[in-house]
Amino acid sequence: MQIQASKKHYTPEEYLQLEETSDFKNEYRDGEIIPMAGGTTNHNEIAGNFYANFKFTIRGKNYKIYMGDVKLWIQRYRIYTYPDIMVIQGEPLYEGTSTTTVTNPIMIVEVLSKSTENHDRTNKFRFYRSIPTLQEYIIINQYEYLVEQFNKNVEGQWVLTEYESVDALLTLKSIDFQISFSEIYEGINLEIE
Repeated sequence: MQIQASKKHYTPEEYLQLEETSDFKNEYRDGEIIPMAGGTTNHNEIAGNFYANFKFTIRGKNYKIYMGDVKLWIQRYRIYTYPDIMVIQGEPLYEGTSTTTVTNPIMIVEVLSKSTENHDRTNKFRFYRSIPTLQEYIIINQYEYLVEQFNKNVEGQWVLTEYESVDALLTLKSIDFQISFSEIYEGINLEIE
């Protein structure tokens, strides 16, 4: 079932009820329900590669990693969204009584798509920055070897580091973790759009 957009404004409770029975994922932005576009095979591979490498490396440490199906509630902007990847230090803090929506990621990863690139770089990043626990935001380009790493420094400023080489090594600032571009882009055909 796809949610019909005939109603102009939904409460968070109405959205959550509709989302439970929807056949497709939808975001909620302060009363508006936005259908999410499907991902490409490259998008899925990149997210899976990051998830698998991180999950294996941090095994036994105090982090949880979630991919694609766990909602994030951004209270300041009244938004429910599905980041490609979220990492939580310690235990997840849930919004409401359900275990489907968290509020406390330390890091978020988004894999860029042509349809979401502008939103992921601008408004979505602004929304994410309002999350008190967030320390790092990673944007991975699925069309070329390019990763943008934003980390929050001790002054509370967001600092950008860009990686553009197939030989690059992404080193996280908020978590003791490194991943090479060969691992991020493993199995990816950059010729495919």
